[in-house]
Amino acid sequence: MKLIISFLISLYFILVDPTNPQAAAAPVMPCSLVLEPVSGSINEKGAALVYKVKLTPSFPRTSISIHAIHLLKPGHYGNYDTYEGFAFIANKISWRFKLYPTPEADSPTWAGRIDDITAQLEDSKIEVRLSDSKTGTLGPAVLSNNFRLCK
Repeated sequence: MKLIISFLISLYFILVDPTNPQAAAAPVMPCSLVLEPVSGSINEKGAALVYKVKLTPSFPRTSISIHAIHLLKPGHYGNYDTYEGFAFIANKISWRFKLYPTPEADSPTWAGRIDDITAQLEDSKIEVRLSDSKTGTLGPAVLSNNFRLCK
């Protein structure tokens, strides 16, 4: 009997080890994610809200909305004039959507959303990136985080 109990306990820690990041379950939606600055800035921050939305008679889709604050003017980084939300699963698929500034002159809040994601996001990353609206060129990320950390 002791051998069976020892075996079951060992099997538990091998297959369902709570300290194993590979065994961690995907975030339960709805969830939110803090977007951290890529450069280490202490002022720039953002948040992403991720949840299922049913806007048509078809199956539900995933919605991502982003709210980013205290970002420098996009031109500070080079030939950029706006910010975009960007979500991607490496080497598979990506989504980009415009972020719009609020009217504050000094430091607007940038916000936007996308409502038509059909893929599973478990291995995805969500970012705020610089963008040149005239050429459609997407620049580097200024805020970023992994969807796995969504709570």
